[in-house]
Amino acid sequence: MRYLAPWIQKDLEKKMVFLSGPRQCGKTTLALSLLKSTNGLGKSFNWDRDRDRKALLKEQWTDEDRLLIFDEIHKFKRWKNWVKGIYDTEKEKHSILVTGSARLDVYHHWRLHPFSLHESSANLTKAEVFERLMRVGGFPEPFLDGSERTARRWRSERQDHILREDLRDIEQVRDIQTMGLLLDLLKTRVGGPIVVSNLAEDLQVAPATVSKWIEMLERMYVIFTVRPYTRNIARAIQKPPKIYFFDTGDVEGDEGARFENLVATHLLKKIHYLNDREGERYELQYIRDKEKREVDFIITRSHGIEALIEVKWSDSSPSRSLIHFAEKLAPSQTIQLVGTLEEGFTKNRLQIQSPFTSPWLNELERL
Repeated sequence: MRYLAPWIQKDLEKKMVFLSGPRQCGKTTLALSLLKSTNGLGKSFNWDRDRDRKALLKEQWTDEDRLLIFDEIHKFKRWKNWVKGIYDTEKEKHSILVTGSARLDVYHHWRLHPFSLHESSANLTKAEVFERLMRVGGFPEPFLDGSERTARRWRSERQDHILREDLRDIEQVRDIQTMGLLLDLLKTRVGGPIVVSNLAEDLQVAPATVSKWIEMLERMYVIFTVRPYTRNIARAIQKPPKIYFFDTGDVEGDEGARFENLVATHLLKKIHYLNDREGERYELQYIRDKEKREVDFIITRSHGIEALIEVKWSDSSPSRSLIHFAEKLAPSQTIQLVGTLEEGFTKNRLQIQSPFTSPWLNELERL
């Protein structure tokens, strides 16, 4: 079972549960494993299947069905009121799990992420998991297969499905081809500030259109944005956001860009898990000042600073920008993650960490 299973099971005992995350990251598999634990006393309905959709709207389940799973029902325009009505009238008889590959924008919901260094179902060493994550990404199908050819085919089919079917079901997008070109541009700009006006000029569309498309891709869990931190820095500047992909395999760049994206996905997975489990307010941001000093990631918790994290592929010499901001902000932890480092070390309170041993990449429970 995936890492969220025990928490979802616990929540199902007392309330309706919502589970969202990227397409094909394992939501349906997780839901069906929970259904299996009911010894057949439950039903799963997938809105994408005609037969299930008709049965769902006709409420074709029995009082004995302990668990009801409504998969991809967010594509039904009146889904929130419909689900609320079912729960209000039948919550004494059934537990209800709602899953979707788009942001559900509801309370009490969990977000599932692809595999990572602290969670994979393959019988591999940490070094082998890291190599595979860098090469084919963490989505279950390409990760478990391990073939780059399979991963390329899977990735192409997934993107086509998202653009031509999933987005069509929740938004009216007329120019699918240009939106695909936007995705191609973003894949080459991971880790750098994204200037909407520049993208709009490249694509020959209005900036407002590009902004809307980026927002839609975020809603579909294709990309996520990391915004600048400006509090407590007198010379901080409001820079554009950076964009990363939930699938590190999407990144078209050198090993440094792919590693930075991999670290971003791990940090976001940890933050989402803690926010969803504890109701905390963790945020993932980056920082840059007018002197162009920059640190890749800053993690805040209710306005306090938990950590500054700089990402390097092979340079283990302490980052001057990281040292500067550590002195200014006094975070709980100051970390430099180095992709090629096998063993970490500490230098003047600065932790130089290896991806194989760093708690930030290998532990989910704590910051």
